Amino acid sequence: MDILEDILQKEAKKSEKYKTTDVEKNVELELDLGNLLALDTNDLNLQELKSHKEKYLLNLARDNTQLLLNKLWDLPSERREDIVVAKLPAGTLRLPREKPCPKPKPLTKWQEYALEKGIKKKKKTNAVWDDIVQKWIPRFGYKKAELERQKDWVLEVPGNADPMEDQFAKKAEKKKEKVSKNEFQRLRNIAKAKKIKVPKEGLPSVANPSSDLLNTAAKVARVSTASLGKFQPKLPKEKTLKENVIAPKRVKRDHSKISSIDEKSSHLKIIDSILGKKPKLDIEKAVNRQVFQEQHERSEEKKTQKSKGGKKRRKTSIPSKARKGGKISKPRVGKVNTKKGKGGVGGGRKRR
Repeated sequence: MDILEDILQKEAKKSEKYKTTDVEKNVELELDLGNLLALDTNDLNLQELKSHKEKYLLNLARDNTQLLLNKLWDLPSERREDIVVAKLPAGTLRLPREKPCPKPKPLTKWQEYALEKGIKKKKKTNAVWDDIVQKWIPRFGYKKAELERQKDWVLEVPGNADPMEDQFAKKAEKKKEKVSKNEFQRLRNIAKAKKIKVPKEGLPSVANPSSDLLNTAAKVARVSTASLGKFQPKLPKEKTLKENVIAPKRVKRDHSKISSIDEKSSHLKIIDSILGKKPKLDIEKAVNRQVFQEQHERSEEKKTQKSKGGKKRRKTSIPSKARKGGKISKPRVGKVNTKKGKGGVGGGRKRR
């Protein structure tokens, strides 16, 4: 009997630990398997909710989850790489989007023109009948180039063209120009769609440029100097530029991406730098200034010493020209008058 009681107790403990998968409800749950959602409309046991709130809510959540999983196991399943996978049906409840709906793509220049003129796009066939080759040739793709060479094995030289000019090379060059023009148009449409200001430099070379293209080229050439055309002399009858020909680069800060924590830390750094107790000291600059001041003081002291203690020059009756070894002009001797006159002490004879 003791052994049986022990077995029954162990089974009871196991049953408490692992609850049954069969759950009964007065009203069945509203299940949305596509969104993995279960709505329980049954009334709550208020008395048990007040007395044992946590335990009651935990058991209720466990029972509802068990019912949802039971329905998931009823769905058709398949095995993929040792994993059982069930395909969920479409959700019945329409949940709101996390992000706004995507905006429609902007129209290209050709699409705008076609919409304005009422041009409708027609689906083209992959193969086209060629009267020269007398068979269906692909419009593009596989074997197109080979059939083109078979078709154009000889080319007619126009009457006004150079007879020595290679028409095959000319045709290949035209094709390259067409491809590059299409690529240029594609990039311009992308820039227009993303509202990117492309600088008007590097204008395409055209054989017969229009007047608008020539005006644009003249404006770009005018502002292509180092001073952006500020000191460029004006041509006669030239109009002043009202707008920037080359669009400036403007860097806009995206304030929406800055979090409140980053903004607060940046403001605190500015306040600390302004109201900080210890001022920022440039040691190298201070040392250089001190050395310069000392050198300046020494040079001033030397100047004052030279001005005070310099050698005095001796006065001599010999003229400077004689000391240097030059000839001394002798004074002219004339008649001496002992009487005092107006001319001086000696009163010598005056010469005209």
